[in-house]
Amino acid sequence: MIVDLHLHSHFSRATSSSMDLKHMYQWAKLKGINVLGTGDFTHPEWFEEIQQNLQPAENGLYQLKPKIAQKIDKEMPASYRSNKLRFILTVEISNIYSRGGQVRKLHNVVIAPDLKTVSKINAKLDEIGNLQADGRPILGLDSEELLKIVLNADKRAMLIPAHIWTPWFAMFGSKSGFDSIKEAFGDLASEIKAIETGLSSDPFMNWRLSQLDNVTLVSNSDAHSPYKLGREANIIDVDYDYDQIIEAIRTNDDRFVGTIEFFPQEGKYHYDGHRKCDVCFSPKETHQHKGICPKCGKPLVLGVDYRIDQLADRPADYKPKKHKKVEYIIPLPEIIAEVEGVKGTRTKTVQTKFKKMLESLGDEFSILRQTPVAEIEEAGFPVMAEAIKRMRSRQIHIQPGYDGVYGEIKLFANKDELDKFKGQLGLGF
Repeated sequence: MIVDLHLHSHFSRATSSSMDLKHMYQWAKLKGINVLGTGDFTHPEWFEEIQQNLQPAENGLYQLKPKIAQKIDKEMPASYRSNKLRFILTVEISNIYSRGGQVRKLHNVVIAPDLKTVSKINAKLDEIGNLQADGRPILGLDSEELLKIVLNADKRAMLIPAHIWTPWFAMFGSKSGFDSIKEAFGDLASEIKAIETGLSSDPFMNWRLSQLDNVTLVSNSDAHSPYKLGREANIIDVDYDYDQIIEAIRTNDDRFVGTIEFFPQEGKYHYDGHRKCDVCFSPKETHQHKGICPKCGKPLVLGVDYRIDQLADRPADYKPKKHKKVEYIIPLPEIIAEVEGVKGTRTKTVQTKFKKMLESLGDEFSILRQTPVAEIEEAGFPVMAEAIKRMRSRQIHIQPGYDGVYGEIKLFANKDELDKFKGQLGLGF
């Protein structure tokens, strides 16, 4: 099954107003996700919405109440209406505190097995900070203390350090992080069984650190809008059961198959640079400039690639002899936008073709990962078939992201190449 644990509700800042449970349900089915985090369970109003709209399903999982689900299903194409979706209780918490004479800013994802456990965690955190201000609460609480609170509420609950390499808010972030899990979580470091790699890194980059050898590398979307769900996700071979999902993550055994990844260069903190100065550097270029922006003379924002190089004890080309499955995808609307030659994935052109492909071929993950290229072509999408073929074989053209600017991953070198391919097919352009 495909599992996405980290996302946000409409109560989080800079989040779409449509990030409610109904739209999450609809888009998760459309994409082919099987288990989806609720996000933001610490927010009182969102927790109330969770209780009003969800009901218990399998062990530790929840489903949208049938009356609500049936109404949504009727409006969906049969090709993905039957996809089974369950929710799991999750939240991301922003911990800002002082440790070792330095201000630390860490984001952590918490997963809980039931509403009772959530209530315990919320009651404790409500004594520490304002849970109503943001769906992702900002608390002056040491991450180690948060972990204690989570485990005291229920041993089945889990804490996963979020997007651990992000410069500003992460365990290994270049601006305020630590150099090891032990530094960050002290005596409870052994309770950290998994870390989230984030959009700007992939498992291969993280496997360069031997300290992460016994830690499961998970990937999640951190979605702030429904159509971003599943842009990264986990592949887990278990039944619909909270304990099986969590145990697969904790143990990193064969049940945890692997992850579905952004190309890490597309992440907005992959390389170093200054957005305002339009400066984007590789780690090598940053070293050459001694970490200083050549335009403004201020220190560069050091990205994930640079920070991994600082902490890694293995070479850049290191690959474990045996490792988890790593699949790279480009979201279907992004591919359509490139093929159609339009800017933005929310344009009418992109959304119309997106809908047609889903109606013809099924959910998004099936199209990107499994549907035979010949079948996509036969359905009337020959250029998309070629683009998806290139994506699967990693024939890509890269402009890395930096300092909050998303990178660009292209499947055709330029418009001329795309037009030439369309011409060979006898298509107008």
